[in-house]
Amino acid sequence: MEAGDDDLAAIRAKRMAEMRGTGGAGGANTALPAGLTPSKSGKEDAEKLAQMDEMRRTMLIQLLDNSARERLARISIVKPEKARAVEDLLIRMAQSGQLRGKINENMLIDLLEQLNEQQAAKVESKIKITRRPVADSDDDEDLLAGL
Repeated sequence: MEAGDDDLAAIRAKRMAEMRGTGGAGGANTALPAGLTPSKSGKEDAEKLAQMDEMRRTMLIQLLDNSARERLARISIVKPEKARAVEDLLIRMAQSGQLRGKINENMLIDLLEQLNEQQAAKVESKIKITRRPVADSDDDEDLLAGL
């Protein structure tokens, strides 16, 4: 396990070096997550966001095996908001103790299917169809007779 920790530390150090190199670019107009108050310095905000993002990434590395991480990365390319929602759900499940071990690709697929079913149920419950009454054919004959 120590080799994995060393790899993780190297990845973290590389990522932090990249963020320091581009520090001023995204600090001013980056939206802060809920509960994080803006500070006097945009650089501090950027550092807080980077730190939170790094913690999130570390948790996901611990929760997902390689195949599940790859699938989630492919999903995030196509639908970033859906991938973010799945990541949030996985982190909440881990924090509440609902996850016992690493999530593999099949388990992630099952989770995605459950989310799709829940979203489909929400959409179905919102559909309301109102039909207009159809004119009776007998009424048409009465109208023609009066002419």
